[in-house]
Amino acid sequence: MTMFDIGELDDFEQGIARQLRIGDRVLVVIRIEETVYVLDDRCSHEEFSLAEGEVDVETAEIECARHGAMFRLSDGAATTLPATRPVAHYDVTNTNGRLEVLLP
Repeated sequence: MTMFDIGELDDFEQGIARQLRIGDRVLVVIRIEETVYVLDDRCSHEEFSLAEGEVDVETAEIECARHGAMFRLSDGAATTLPATRPVAHYDVTNTNGRLEVLLP
């Protein structure tokens, strides 16, 4: 496991999904209040970018723009069909406003 610096908390807009590349990984980063979530940027239903979807700040979920599947930001679980499998999620550490993600 390796920690990667992804920037400062203020670099991420509230409720806006942002794609981030680290090496050969493509991730989606979402900030809700002071919490930052990082998931793989691929819907488990049809390999579509989650960064293009809408974030539901109230339920802390992201919707795949292609078919409407929803994923819980806290653990990547699929919460609506057509997706039935989760997407990978990664732990984020906030140290004095500086963010790091732990990747395998």
